[in-house]
Amino acid sequence: MRATALTPHITVAIGQQVRQYHAYITTAPAALDAPATMTLYRSTVTDLAGFASHPEALGSRRSTASARLVVVDVMELAWQRARCTEAGHQLTTPDEVLVSLSTLQLWLWQRLKAPLVPDPDLARAS
Repeated sequence: MRATALTPHITVAIGQQVRQYHAYITTAPAALDAPATMTLYRSTVTDLAGFASHPEALGSRRSTASARLVVVDVMELAWQRARCTEAGHQLTTPDEVLVSLSTLQLWLWQRLKAPLVPDPDLARAS
């Protein structure tokens, strides 16, 4: 559990429900996400490696491959990690200074205000 404590995280309260989400960089498609996982930023591995606490962890991938910064509900983290690992993808911890609480808040607000656009990865999975 210690590695999780060092992961950037955000607590979200809606009414009486409070959930904690941890931020990760992943190369996995959205079809492998746990139900409460949310993509905050999507780009290339090269772009997102700059946010990683250990960029070399993403270095084995092609630079033009797709990657995402996601927040994962702490209750679904083990399931998300298992699905990604099983499919040969990674969950990499972002740098806690570059992906701080204020950064997560900003990106989460932008995501919540954005118009709903179907995720092409999910459309292909169904």
